[in-house]
Amino acid sequence: MARTKGFDPEQVLGRAMELFWRQGYAATSISDLVAHLGIARASLYATFGDKHDLYLAALDRYIRNPEPDPVQVLAGPGPVLPALRFLLDTYAAAPSPGRPPGCMVVHAAVECPADDVAVRGRLDLNWGSMEVALTSALLRARAQGEIRADAEPASLARFLLVLMQGMQVVNGPGQGAVRAADAARYALEGLR
Repeated sequence: MARTKGFDPEQVLGRAMELFWRQGYAATSISDLVAHLGIARASLYATFGDKHDLYLAALDRYIRNPEPDPVQVLAGPGPVLPALRFLLDTYAAAPSPGRPPGCMVVHAAVECPADDVAVRGRLDLNWGSMEVALTSALLRARAQGEIRADAEPASLARFLLVLMQGMQVVNGPGQGAVRAADAARYALEGLR
């Protein structure tokens, strides 16, 4: 008879995601995971595979559940610039208390070795979907007269993508939130 798990794999995956997000892949040991997740090492391996497999699953979970979801924010009806302002302000805001700082995708990009094709592939897909959403929204904004008629939506989308990811890097203790907010304001002014 098969044994049932004494834990909910989705809850455990959520806790693993938080630990990897807070500490990074390299700084998180299997012992750290076992202690933080509250499950036995054998259960961890049997359910999730090795540390890299668990990291990929945690990164996938993070990518699947963005808060807020940039694609949904930008696809909403009506004017584009208020939605874009909301998104940039969200990226510029200091992290909520108890939430890990920055963005797990950005942390993964900074930490990921060039030869880790599994992580690099996930990052490229994530950034690609965000770039498509931004380009589509900026095409709408141009058609609605919200941005300059000579604006290049694809180039602007790449600029905004890099800006938003960079805001996650500088946005931490000290003046990070101020720097990020200034960058967001300047980017929006430059679109008009």
